[in-house]
Amino acid sequence: MAALTAALLQALNTGFKREFQNGLSMVTPTWDKIATRVPSSTKSNTYGWLGQMPRFSEWVGTRSLKSIAASGYAITNKDYEASVEVKRTDIEDDEIGIYSPLFQELGRGASVFPDELLFALLAAGHTTACYDTKNFFAADHPVYPNTDGTGTAVATSNLTAGAGTAWYLLDTSRAVKPLIFQDRKAANLVAMTNPDDEAVFMSNTYRYGADLRCNVGFGFWHMAHKSQAALDAAGLSAAIAKMQSLKGDGGRPLAINPTLLVVPPSLRQAALDTVKAERNAAGATNTNMNAVEVLVSPYL
Repeated sequence: MAALTAALLQALNTGFKREFQNGLSMVTPTWDKIATRVPSSTKSNTYGWLGQMPRFSEWVGTRSLKSIAASGYAITNKDYEASVEVKRTDIEDDEIGIYSPLFQELGRGASVFPDELLFALLAAGHTTACYDTKNFFAADHPVYPNTDGTGTAVATSNLTAGAGTAWYLLDTSRAVKPLIFQDRKAANLVAMTNPDDEAVFMSNTYRYGADLRCNVGFGFWHMAHKSQAALDAAGLSAAIAKMQSLKGDGGRPLAINPTLLVVPPSLRQAALDTVKAERNAAGATNTNMNAVEVLVSPYL
């Protein structure tokens, strides 16, 4: 039987933290392929600048200044946690090895948690508002005839209706990706092992927990398109054409160029057939070969 000394508990804490760190590196998250990381140092961040895309024009006289639209789009950080209980008797009986996989999984879960948040948000884009108060995927985003956002808005769509499983086309080549990961505090493992702690006294258990603070939100809706049409050459070409033809306020082309096709596992084969095969089912050259990269997410 191991004596529960302060030195032993400290050694256990060090070992569990090591397993937690090992878990963090066990997996490569994919959230950074669809989202821009924005460090946060406050309770929430407001993204008023989403109301405009900067553009160059000939400099004649004084600069032509455009105030950042006060969209009021704010992302408030949330607290998240996951915890593990370790029985005192397991420590006394040297059964600590059974907990190593749990702490590794705790670290792995922390690493991929932004994936869970961001791909869930992408899937909910047709019912969740972005900075212009419209749902991120909508048929009526307002685009104005004047560069200062005045005039009668033209309803503009980044959505293709259909009866099929949803897939998403994204332009991830810009400084701001279609989604935002607001990072307030990275995951950290803490321990409750003091003999005076209530849980230790009442339940004969030691508690370990990881917590983090963050949240997710939408960037420019122009850089994403949701389609429920068939995922084939015609469907992909139509979605690409819609994105490339988008114009901003004042009628200026936005030069959107989709780079990433995001699909759930059920559409993996259709996605690969559409953009990775050299030839289509009829044997003709696949003109969409490598037009975009494919990202399959289990969280869709």
